[in-house]
Amino acid sequence: MELRADLTQIRETYKGVSQSYVMALSALSDLTHHSSEAAKRAARSTEQSKIAAMNAMVAVKHALADPNLVQVVDAAVSAAVAAALAAVESAAAAAAAAAAASAAVAHQAEASLLMASAEAATASRLAAEAAADAVKLCTDAQQLADEARKRAALAAKT
Repeated sequence: MELRADLTQIRETYKGVSQSYVMALSALSDLTHHSSEAAKRAARSTEQSKIAAMNAMVAVKHALADPNLVQVVDAAVSAAVAAALAAVESAAAAAAAAAAASAAVAHQAEASLLMASAEAATASRLAAEAAADAVKLCTDAQQLADEARKRAALAAKT
């Protein structure tokens, strides 16, 4: 009798552990997929910030033709700086999401989780590349603005 009761108790414990494991695995799977999606969205946001920085750079180049448009150049440079900062923040968000996905995979190496984690890592890499491009555009815009200010100062003296 006692053996039967012990066996029943072991079965009930196993069922509880099994249910807990299934719930934990489901939560990890959800976390990984959400993290992967967050990384992809952050990468898209970073790309949009890069486009904004490119557009600001175009505005700077057009405004350089007229020394009277130094304020326009400054505004465009400010826009490029803001876009670059947004790109860096988005890239950081993508990296954090990719790290969360990787952490989930470290606990449970399931094929779909591995794929989601790889996608998150790729999105993070793309976000970092776009952020670097946006920062370069920002730096270039600032250099052009400095040149525009120098030209405007020379034009004002003559």
